[in-house]
Amino acid sequence: MRILFVCTGNICRSPTAERLTTAFAVESGRDDLDAHSAGTRALVGHGMEPTAALVLQHLGGDPDGFVARRLTPAIAEDADLILTMSEQHRGDVIELAPRMMRVTFTLPEAVRVQQSSGAASVAELAAARTQFPAPGPEDIVDPIGRDEETFVEVGSEIADLLLPLLARIRS
Repeated sequence: MRILFVCTGNICRSPTAERLTTAFAVESGRDDLDAHSAGTRALVGHGMEPTAALVLQHLGGDPDGFVARRLTPAIAEDADLILTMSEQHRGDVIELAPRMMRVTFTLPEAVRVQQSSGAASVAELAAARTQFPAPGPEDIVDPIGRDEETFVEVGSEIADLLLPLLARIRS
């Protein structure tokens, strides 16, 4: 299952999710998981933001070798599941690659729908979305320009949402 994570600059939230997914896949023996990330306004060629990279390391991920890239239709269309960090990012993905609408969720939305429906596959998750409407915005805060505590909170939120979802969803 190819998962694409999307945020704005592709230097904090989406690479954190990408690298946590990679670490989870190795730890759990899930050779079916392949994680990537991109940004809607990526800082192309940059590594992870230093504080985000430190938080990622504390969470068990490896920031080494990461390079930010801009979201393109080809990148989006190569994914089986797209998890964005905000509703705006979800809208940007759908505008760029409309065929991916069915498999594009915010990370909190995917978790909420999975927990509410018991979905065990991307197809089941997509089918269940309309049955469980969002109670409000489902965004993960952008930590750029904020203090270290915010980076820790954001990294922890991503890990807390992502890891149980990865344990339950297959392609």
